[in-house]
Amino acid sequence: MTSTHATGSTPVKAKRNTSLLARFWRWEASGILVALIALMLVLSFATENFLSSYNAAVVARQAAFVGLVALGQTMVLLVGGIDLSVGAAAGLSAIAGSLMLTSLGIHPYLVIPLTMAFGLGLGLINGIFTAGLRLNPFIVTLATWEIFAGLTLVITKGYPIRPLGPDFTIFGKGDIFGVPFPVVIFVALGIFLIWLLTQTRFGRNVFAVGGNREAAILAGIHVKRVEFIAFGLAGMLAALAGILYASRMDAGQPSVGEGWLMGAITAAILGGTSLRGGQGSIIGTMLGALLLAVLANGTVLLNVSGFWQRVIVGFVVLLAVLVDLFRRRD
Repeated sequence: MTSTHATGSTPVKAKRNTSLLARFWRWEASGILVALIALMLVLSFATENFLSSYNAAVVARQAAFVGLVALGQTMVLLVGGIDLSVGAAAGLSAIAGSLMLTSLGIHPYLVIPLTMAFGLGLGLINGIFTAGLRLNPFIVTLATWEIFAGLTLVITKGYPIRPLGPDFTIFGKGDIFGVPFPVVIFVALGIFLIWLLTQTRFGRNVFAVGGNREAAILAGIHVKRVEFIAFGLAGMLAALAGILYASRMDAGQPSVGEGWLMGAITAAILGGTSLRGGQGSIIGTMLGALLLAVLANGTVLLNVSGFWQRVIVGFVVLLAVLVDLFRRRD
């Protein structure tokens, strides 16, 4: 009897386990989670300092800066667009916030929200041309990238704005119960965006617009408004990353945001966000940003040339795209 009962229950358990594995495989962020765990295991054995609390804080903080930009980029990608200006918007916003602090004497606690409002304005400029006038987002944001980067150099003449003062640098250097403040903000905003996309009508509209814009219009969705908001959020989150980085460095550097564009797009793609729009997840993007930070940190700990880091990231992106392709075929 015992043998018969065991034999009869085995297929049920196997089917249940297979179903769980199938559901995990279909999850957009499944590949990036497996890759992240594997990479962390390898580095924990290959290096002595990877698992130290100090190094963990360094990795998390690095992931937070690019991750904030990636969260905004994900919103734009989900509606079927792309924003090439986020890195330059972060840089210009960091300079604007630094000037608010040093030249205008605005209270340090007001500088961050005002800088976010400034970044929101930059994002809405992109929204006017892309959502409002229906111009190609690639061309529009390529142009605004040059405009924002050029304005940064015009304003600063290539020199940093410093010092910003200890009352302001606490936002970039401080921590809450040992967790760096930028990481707390990154996680909090990630949770908020997860709720926004999964539990609200706006979130459903984002996926609908990215999946099929014409069908979304026929369904009565205000498509232009959704796209407009997505570009605005991208600019605002890029500005937040820029001013937090300036706080961390105690200076508004003209170079803030350089290289963040590739990192933001890469994190989103690695996390399962489709370049065609309509598919992706915030948690996947957050894991993608963390993977890139771990990868960069690992190359440093292993004394790998920084020049190879870009080559490695490129291969990782191609691998992620291939995994995504095979997963969609299943």
